[in-house]
Amino acid sequence: MDPPSANDPATGLPLPPDAIVRVLHITPKIHIYSLPPTSLSTSYTAASWTSLSQNPIFTARLRVLETTFDSPSSSSPESDETNTVTKVDILLEHPTTATLFAAAPFTASAIVTPCTDSSRFFALRIQDPSTKSKATIGIGFEERSEAFDFGVVLQECAKHLGFLSPDHPSQAAPKESAKVKKEDKKDYSLKEGETITVNLSNTKFGRRIRAASTAKDENEGGQGNLNSFALAPPPGSTSGGSPLLPPPPPNAREIRAQKRLSAQQMGFDDGKFGEFA
Repeated sequence: MDPPSANDPATGLPLPPDAIVRVLHITPKIHIYSLPPTSLSTSYTAASWTSLSQNPIFTARLRVLETTFDSPSSSSPESDETNTVTKVDILLEHPTTATLFAAAPFTASAIVTPCTDSSRFFALRIQDPSTKSKATIGIGFEERSEAFDFGVVLQECAKHLGFLSPDHPSQAAPKESAKVKKEDKKDYSLKEGETITVNLSNTKFGRRIRAASTAKDENEGGQGNLNSFALAPPPGSTSGGSPLLPPPPPNAREIRAQKRLSAQQMGFDDGKFGEFA
């Protein structure tokens, strides 16, 4: 906060003794550009400024000042009632001597217009404090962070002065949106006694489980079929019924006939006289 000054930094006119001047923003170095005649529109592009050979025309220090003071009420000048007056000015000064180069009373949002092709450049409408003549110049910041801070300060000033449109995007909007999302967050935790069922039938895990179960059933089924074809064990000696009798021994005639038949099959014959008998 600056100490009370005798003159208004923006106009050079004397200030009331109770005036309070606050520095809201300061950028030590910005560049000033002259706008081509074709730039008389509501949108501006910084490329059309920087391409001119005469630009930049000046390097200045930028300050945003808020001045607050009490003014007598216009409805009843004779009464002791006063109104608090607040105004904001954008000053372009010499970087070392602080000599005023130009001032822009921030009375509307259109006083400062961001460029469409760069966030570091703005179109600024300045005003001569004595003749009230106006002109539009271009200003450019060297750092994006400085340009961002400048825009945030002007946005807060516009809210305080009351000429910011309600549908204008605010810097606090993301925080409020995040707060609403946090409040709307539902609790999906299981309460006491509650259970959860997971259906894996259409997943690779479900197919793997079904394949393993099918293979197990086939193995068990095959073993069951083999068991069904198993032969019954022979009956024990203690089982009921008489045991089988062995066959009777052959007689001597059958034994001789069998030997003779075997000798003929092997090519041995007794001959006519029975030499090999």
